[in-house]
Amino acid sequence: MTTLPTLELILKNYKNFNARVTRDALVAYWKHLQNGGKMLWTLAGAMSSAQLGITLAPAIRAGLVHGISSTGANLEESLFRLVAHNHYRDFPDYRYFTKADDTRILKQRMRRVTDTSIPEDEAFRAVEKFIVPMWVQATNSQTRRFWHEYFYELVLKLPARLHQGKADESWLLAAARAQLPMVVPGYEDSTFGNIFASHVKLGECAASIVKSGIEYMAEFYDQYGELSKGAGVGFFQIGGGIAGDFPICVVPSIKYDLQKKVKPWAYFCQISDSTTSFGSYSGATPNEKITWDKLTEKTPMFVIESDATIVAPLVLTALLECQQHPKEANRLIGRHS
Repeated sequence: MTTLPTLELILKNYKNFNARVTRDALVAYWKHLQNGGKMLWTLAGAMSSAQLGITLAPAIRAGLVHGISSTGANLEESLFRLVAHNHYRDFPDYRYFTKADDTRILKQRMRRVTDTSIPEDEAFRAVEKFIVPMWVQATNSQTRRFWHEYFYELVLKLPARLHQGKADESWLLAAARAQLPMVVPGYEDSTFGNIFASHVKLGECAASIVKSGIEYMAEFYDQYGELSKGAGVGFFQIGGGIAGDFPICVVPSIKYDLQKKVKPWAYFCQISDSTTSFGSYSGATPNEKITWDKLTEKTPMFVIESDATIVAPLVLTALLECQQHPKEANRLIGRHS
């Protein structure tokens, strides 16, 4: 039996269309890592509620992911899955729901995300009792931190007895333990962004205890410089939106705004079901990014127009196989190239 079943499946069967792009993106990712390169992942959509952590957390621990740009929602939802997993409820027939059906879900204090749901009391309120005192303490001590740093501290000190989900499937916990560089642009657009705003409005917390998006970018200038040393850093984007738009701008900003030398992104892949359309950034082809000096004509570029909940776990699983059996992986890739 092969020790690389997922890699072999992809190499043998993924010949055309989105399947072929998936194969090519996977092989280019692996070659980039072997050359000493690093990779930044961006998390849009509801990937944490969709339990991407099952494969992303092991990939972080294995050194396959070196930085993350996450929406505030994905950040907090990884924590929700850890503390309230047993209380989640799935709705496989959601396509046939009526307004009355969703109203019943609301009355059950559940918040539906496509075919699953986040339990308000066990997730939102359970986390709230830990993080709000952290905000109050920061206000009293006039301490300022980035949004993700509060969540890093919380997930690291959370007692294991409060874990309902598997700790080794929490990408946030894996990232916190590795102290991965992270940006969380637009964190205000999340449940805990709203909760934080309410405590600011009530005068219980100071808005200044959370560093701004501008400060995130200023910090990311330096982080990009470190990540891009040697073979450079690639950009692996899930979905669209600010999680991807924000970090990819660091290259032209360093070049034109700081007027410093900077390496371009060394690789680009986007998994998205956003089709190319007029004026759509999420649906723009990578070539458009060349005109903004974010990518170059020599950058390996891949767009996988598919469901990231299907594609990303396959890619991550295959990469983990490659990491565990590099010589066999290279032989297999050479045989199918």
